[in-house]
Amino acid sequence: MMAAACVRTLSKVGRLVLDTQTSAALAPRISMRCQRRAYGTGGAGFRSRLSLAAPVRASGTVLGCAFLLGGGFGLYQTLKLTLQRHLAEEKANAPELGTDLKLTLYQYKTCPFCSKVRAFLDYHGLPYEIVEVNPVMRQEIKWSTYRKVPILMVNGMVQLNDSSVIVSVLKTYLVSKEKTISEILACYPEMKAKNDSGKDVIEFGNKYWVMVRDADADHLYPGKDTRKEEIKWRKWADEWLVHLISPNVYRTPTEALASFDYIVREGKFGTFEGFFAKYFGAAAMWIISMRLKNKHHLQDDVRQDLYNAVNDWVAAIGKNKEFMGGDQPNLADLAVFGVLRVMEGLQAFDDMVENTKVKNWYRRVQKATQRVS
Repeated sequence: MMAAACVRTLSKVGRLVLDTQTSAALAPRISMRCQRRAYGTGGAGFRSRLSLAAPVRASGTVLGCAFLLGGGFGLYQTLKLTLQRHLAEEKANAPELGTDLKLTLYQYKTCPFCSKVRAFLDYHGLPYEIVEVNPVMRQEIKWSTYRKVPILMVNGMVQLNDSSVIVSVLKTYLVSKEKTISEILACYPEMKAKNDSGKDVIEFGNKYWVMVRDADADHLYPGKDTRKEEIKWRKWADEWLVHLISPNVYRTPTEALASFDYIVREGKFGTFEGFFAKYFGAAAMWIISMRLKNKHHLQDDVRQDLYNAVNDWVAAIGKNKEFMGGDQPNLADLAVFGVLRVMEGLQAFDDMVENTKVKNWYRRVQKATQRVS
């Protein structure tokens, strides 16, 4: 994100139930006809035959009842089997939850916030299209009054802004199964605020909360402090970890040049823009990274802050869990992974893996988020 700014400055079931009710209504009429035949009421000489039929009457009643019970049970089994087959067909033909969404992600590939969103989408198997935004002109999002990435468009109609809001909205949708994306989005109101520099910025209320019913929350967050911990570490990823990336990948002129070489290769730059970004951008970001170090009160060797942060994260997971979410990654796992992933292929990433305890956790999340094409 800082690099981009630098370059810029520079109903079937219902019908079956009705059919079932109709069949059930027919059963009494069928039974009555069976009863009349069993008692011999179909002929005209019923009264004259009544006395003669007295010895047979009891057995006829038993046979009639047996016939009725057998017929009723058979009808019940037939209807039950039909309903089961119908529901099985419905289930087989129904799309998986989430596949009904047409998702388009507007991004910078090397942006940690965009990487967070991709990690979430990939882990949950949600198909999506990517539109790589040119960091200089940003023509791809000229239609949007919100000028940051990531932006996620849902079915070409609903626009989701801010990486944490995007993740919370989609997770709520996947869990609740009863509200539309638009209805869920209303739980995350857009607000104007001022940042540390006094500049007006857009913030979003509740953005780290998954808005689900208590029953769903108990299933999603089985531990006493599970939800609290997930929110805490999601905020930590946004408010602390992400600020360690730029000072580390632009730590020296050599690292800054390597970082911008990667950014240009992975991003959407024209020939001139790419040349300008690689050399002038690298020089500018090396200078800016030193200012960021002072702004965030980092150590002279910013690697140590990165190592400490990553080890704090691993310690918080503990030795008895594979992920912060337990047996499966939760939203905090995906957020931290998404932020760290943008350093892959750079010296900062190699140093982090070599000098911290993060490797095993990172590889597990990496495997869990592998996108199946």
